[in-house]
Amino acid sequence: MNVRNARPEDLINMQHCNLLCLPENYQMKYYLYHGLSWPQLSYLAEDEGGKIVGYVLAKMEEDPDDQVPHGHITSLAVKRTYRRLGIARKLMDQASRAMVECFDAQYVSLHVRVSNRAALNLYQTTLGFEITDREPKYYADGEDAFAMKRDLKSFIDKFGLRRGERALADKAQDGGGEASKEEGGKRAKSKKQTQQSDAYNEE
Repeated sequence: MNVRNARPEDLINMQHCNLLCLPENYQMKYYLYHGLSWPQLSYLAEDEGGKIVGYVLAKMEEDPDDQVPHGHITSLAVKRTYRRLGIARKLMDQASRAMVECFDAQYVSLHVRVSNRAALNLYQTTLGFEITDREPKYYADGEDAFAMKRDLKSFIDKFGLRRGERALADKAQDGGGEASKEEGGKRAKSKKQTQQSDAYNEE
């Protein structure tokens, strides 16, 4: 089983998977919106023949009320015959890691039907989500949704830079122009004096 970042040409097959697996369906323009706005965050699982058997459609929350950068899982689906193989967890972990690495996300949120016990077990027991609210009549058929949240601290510790560290890194990069020029001059002199390879000198 291969899990990889979704590409624009995958969106039609992701939509087909959604239609097979879930009652919540979306028009293609909504998939395109995710794919073009946050191409780093959506992932799919494909079998040995390259057939899509699961996907996660994800985004960053725009203008969050709490002013904390965080991601949101719009849709997660795995075809029935491929469930209980750890695919959903792999998809969710890849999306969560990308949220941290690319956007400094501090947590990820989602909504789930209150009657969807299998999904609730996955989110709470396997992935560590917590219920934060119950939203009445969230779905088109009138069913309530649980709002859920997963802290991404473990991903931040492994893969992320805190916002302060990111700012310092960006500042160092922006201010590195003059240093780069000076270093370039030193390298030019060194090039005449040594027999080291070009590859080393260009690093």
